Amino acid sequence: MSETILEMRGITKTFPGVKALSNVNFSVARGEIHAICGENGAGKSTLMKVLSGVYPHGTYDGEIHYAGDVVEFKNLRDSEARGIVIIHQELALSPHLSIAENIFLNNERKGAGGLIDWNQTNFEAGKLLKRVGLRENPTTKAKQIGVGKQQLVEIAKALSKEVKLLILDEPTAALNDEDSDHLLDLILSLREQGITSIIISHKLNEIKKVADTVTVIRDGKTIETIAKADVTEDRIIKDMVGRDLEHRYPDHEPQIGEELLRVEDWTAHHPQDPSRVVVDNVSLNVRAGEIVGIAGLMGAGRTEFAMSLFGHSYGSRISGKVFLRGREIKTRTVAEAIDNGLAYATEDRKTYGLNLIEDIKRNISMASLKKLEKGVLVDDNEEFKVANEYRKSMNIKAPNVLVPTGKLSGGNQQKVVLSKWIYSDPEVLILDEPTRGIDVGAKYEIYTIINKLAAAGKGIIVISSELPELLGISDRVYALSEGRITGEMPIGEATPENVLKLMTMEKPR
Repeated sequence: MSETILEMRGITKTFPGVKALSNVNFSVARGEIHAICGENGAGKSTLMKVLSGVYPHGTYDGEIHYAGDVVEFKNLRDSEARGIVIIHQELALSPHLSIAENIFLNNERKGAGGLIDWNQTNFEAGKLLKRVGLRENPTTKAKQIGVGKQQLVEIAKALSKEVKLLILDEPTAALNDEDSDHLLDLILSLREQGITSIIISHKLNEIKKVADTVTVIRDGKTIETIAKADVTEDRIIKDMVGRDLEHRYPDHEPQIGEELLRVEDWTAHHPQDPSRVVVDNVSLNVRAGEIVGIAGLMGAGRTEFAMSLFGHSYGSRISGKVFLRGREIKTRTVAEAIDNGLAYATEDRKTYGLNLIEDIKRNISMASLKKLEKGVLVDDNEEFKVANEYRKSMNIKAPNVLVPTGKLSGGNQQKVVLSKWIYSDPEVLILDEPTRGIDVGAKYEIYTIINKLAAAGKGIIVISSELPELLGISDRVYALSEGRITGEMPIGEATPENVLKLMTMEKPR
């Protein structure tokens, strides 16, 4: 029987008006990879913040036993001193410092006179980078490398602290498939080096690949712990959402009407490199009540098409025509696109979709303040009323609309984004990665909202990197490769194989 390195007993954590954790019991064997999964807002991250001292001893009930001792961490330094290191979903690197400086921040390598020994710093950083498989000069600024590489720097930083228990909170949420695979392989290799890992994830394929044991949390309570041999997607989903999801996608009976949107010969150049074409002569159409999917690999030009169509030109050269109900319209700016009946829910909700320090109320109204004008001011009572109606109808899990949006889970943030654009009353709604970073239960709710919008006669364009998702919710699919439309097919003909073939079709040279 494996030795237990960690045991959390009867952990209860309460915030004003909310019990985030309720008598949670959780244990991890030494040298294993233990996955924690659950819906957004289930309490996964809160539990790990209790463990790591982000929520210090005294702010929760229960006991933590680690490496044979009862521990009472007051802060991160306390937990790190015992070899527990947490890497949060929001990476904490300083963009203007070098990789080496970030690795040893607050853990500096000092020489004579207490000054930093830069040769030793860069030398040791180089060894750590090699250990995590990152081929970068330690003096490179953190802002000059991508998110996938930044995640590896975070792990190198943890290794510099002689980590024994590594906690990774949604480590692949912002990564592409290639970077995700590399990171998961690294976690497996760290297990071979004797490092115990806890990985918080809702990506069931990743859990099945790396986890030795899975614990499911729902509504702040531990539901069950499952051994690797007994892990199935259906079992985890049932535990996470409290019910079977026999169908991952809600039933959809399309009622498709006349053509709403037509785009002809749309071409856009890269804003920083005008010689580079990122959207190449794209033509497509969307009809009333229709859900149209756009499939494509990373870098295919899907987001560039959506953003340029919605007025995010950033000075890039754009040409082509847009028609709404047969009438040519202009979308040179975001305001012009909104006024002409378009809405765009960005893939990056935290940077472009929401103001995280503002409350739910203001985020919902911000794209449609004209509708709330009372003289020269915004009618605050009406704004509150509208936001509260969306909070209820969209099932946004918050006690009221004055909660800062940054405090919400990813799925609830996405519902706020959708509420904002639905309130603008668009005729065509473009959804770019609408379920990225949210769990299966919240995904089902988002799909249901999309179906309701289509049933109300809206035209919907969905961009997604998850091919099963596109095939599960769309009525028709376009494939995009290297900025070009390479094919179009009704959903009845769209198999994963033939769509993927179109997604990988190279441009004639």
